Amino acid sequence: MTTRERPTLEAVARRAGVSRATVSRVVNGSTSVAPAIREAVTRAVDELGYIPNQAARSLVTQRTESIALILPETANRVFSDDLFFPAIIRGVSVELEAADKQLVLMMAGSAASHDRVERYAVSGHVDGVMFASMHGADPLPGTLTRLGIPVICSGRPIGSSSVPYVDVDHFGGVCRAVQHLVDGGRRRIATIAGPQDMVAGIDRLAGYRTTLAAAGLTPLEALGDFTRESGIQAMRSLLSLDPDLDAVFVASDMMAHGALLALKDAGRRVPSDVAVIGFDDFDISRYSEPPLTTVRQPIADMGRTMARQLLGFINGAADLPTSVVLPTDLVVRGSA
Repeated sequence: MTTRERPTLEAVARRAGVSRATVSRVVNGSTSVAPAIREAVTRAVDELGYIPNQAARSLVTQRTESIALILPETANRVFSDDLFFPAIIRGVSVELEAADKQLVLMMAGSAASHDRVERYAVSGHVDGVMFASMHGADPLPGTLTRLGIPVICSGRPIGSSSVPYVDVDHFGGVCRAVQHLVDGGRRRIATIAGPQDMVAGIDRLAGYRTTLAAAGLTPLEALGDFTRESGIQAMRSLLSLDPDLDAVFVASDMMAHGALLALKDAGRRVPSDVAVIGFDDFDISRYSEPPLTTVRQPIADMGRTMARQLLGFINGAADLPTSVVLPTDLVVRGSA
């Protein structure tokens, strides 16, 4: 049994009756080829089943046609029940697939993996890099930007003004949520805040504090890490500090789900005893008991916008904004 040889560029040229250079221009997307000739080459490519040699093509175009999405998290965190990561990956994937680009997913949750990711990006394996779930003042986005690699982040980078980003209106969304509690007559309003090394955690806590201060109310705060378990523990802590609290704004839906479980265990009724509002509008919010009032952030749209912006930077598009902030909406359900 013989193995069928892979069709070559020369074979396509013979079938189409054109030069090898003409075939190369067509398969590499040149617009300088006459429509009739382009059609003949395309027909020959289809008939022969020709597949362009990506390595050779990259030498010509100086493009890998690959984009990295870097998540500075451990694999355990990315593939846990946290619903942020599937949503952001889905949004990015849809946009890159439409542009015929390959997504390279990389995790950098340790110092060793962080260094490996940096070496990979600097070595020219990808045309651009996206970052999501950034912690602290990570220097890597700024380093890659200074080296001329197109970069974009989901979330405003801490301590860097030169790196482009796509974010959502965390502050405004939380202000609307907490004001909803105030307008509903709640006066002992606590919060379960997110990690304070992330812009999402910082901005959401700032929105809570600002709205409470404007209403003349005293804040009561506990910290979580956006996981369900941390929401359970933080809610128990808040109840021990103020058994008479009547509302809680929770900085993520997963933590809010944990808070609902803790309140049920403590015999508190939601919303009659304690009103609860989350942030995200994941599917879990619609099916919790009671259904969760929450701030909707368009995570998949954030992924799509990141990918579109980065592709524009790679292609040299003019006048693209270096920062995009997407709106949030308050979704009122049964918990508040």
